[in-house]
Amino acid sequence: MKTLLTAAAMALGAASVAQAADEVKLQLKWVTQAQFAGYYVALDQGFYEAEDLDVTILPGGPDIAPTQVIAGGGADVTVEWMPAALAAREKGLPLVNIAQPYKSSGMMLTCWKDTGIAAPEDLANRTLGVWFFGNEFPFMSWMSQLGISTEGKGEKGVEVLKQGFNVDPLLQRQADCISTMTYNEYWQVIDAGVAPDELITFKYEDQGVATLEDGLYVLEENLNDPAFVDKMQRFVRASMKGWKWAEENPDDAAEIVLDNDASGAQTEEHQKRMMSEVAKLTAGSNGALSEADYQRTVKTLLDGGSSPVITKEPEGAWTHVITDAALN
Repeated sequence: MKTLLTAAAMALGAASVAQAADEVKLQLKWVTQAQFAGYYVALDQGFYEAEDLDVTILPGGPDIAPTQVIAGGGADVTVEWMPAALAAREKGLPLVNIAQPYKSSGMMLTCWKDTGIAAPEDLANRTLGVWFFGNEFPFMSWMSQLGISTEGKGEKGVEVLKQGFNVDPLLQRQADCISTMTYNEYWQVIDAGVAPDELITFKYEDQGVATLEDGLYVLEENLNDPAFVDKMQRFVRASMKGWKWAEENPDDAAEIVLDNDASGAQTEEHQKRMMSEVAKLTAGSNGALSEADYQRTVKTLLDGGSSPVITKEPEGAWTHVITDAALN
């Protein structure tokens, strides 16, 4: 009898071990919204569970720096823009891009048309709203390439207004232009009652200074651990299933995001519209980083004139080890 009980206990123990899914903490770049729909979909649709993963999604916010979170061990993997990741790497935080769900950049400058701005050259002697905390890097590179100083207004200079994460500076005419994303802040301006034909926009993609956004990054040292690599391969595979599901079912994906919004701040209309715009940016990516897109980003950042975002060509800043195994 005792032998039978022991055997049963051992079997139960083995079963519980088998059921203990591998934990993954994902730090988002910003708050819960359709910008990150693929991850919430993968969680909701059981794609992570099918890969034996227990994923916790950590929302970001104005007081959260993803690079600091992962540096402090608060996350296994983080969503970050490549300019911030490469700048952090050069400063000593060895972040490595393991996957790139976003193919295109959603960043743009949105301006009042009645200011007379019709082309990038017209931006000189204006006040431009710019996000900081690492988001300013593509803008600074763009201005440098245009030969426009960011030290103050003038014939060849602009006044840079440190923009909060809202569109008030444009609406209140404190700035001639502000930073917006195609899927978010631009629509906040429209929702405030501004007609599209009152605005002119300059997409970073169109200006040839787009840099990669919303990639997945881990600490380099963790890639020496085969168990971590295996876990990330499963995580990326499930995440990309989530992203492709979201592209094909944008309204349902937006509903899943809303279900996960603990703040209650998001609205159905805004999230559905955001998801339809985000799908345009993730389309064309299977999750693997394009080396050409990477080189374009690096070139844009190195072309920053007297104050480049990075000062030398990065080494070891990306790997296909994860996506090669996850997607093939």
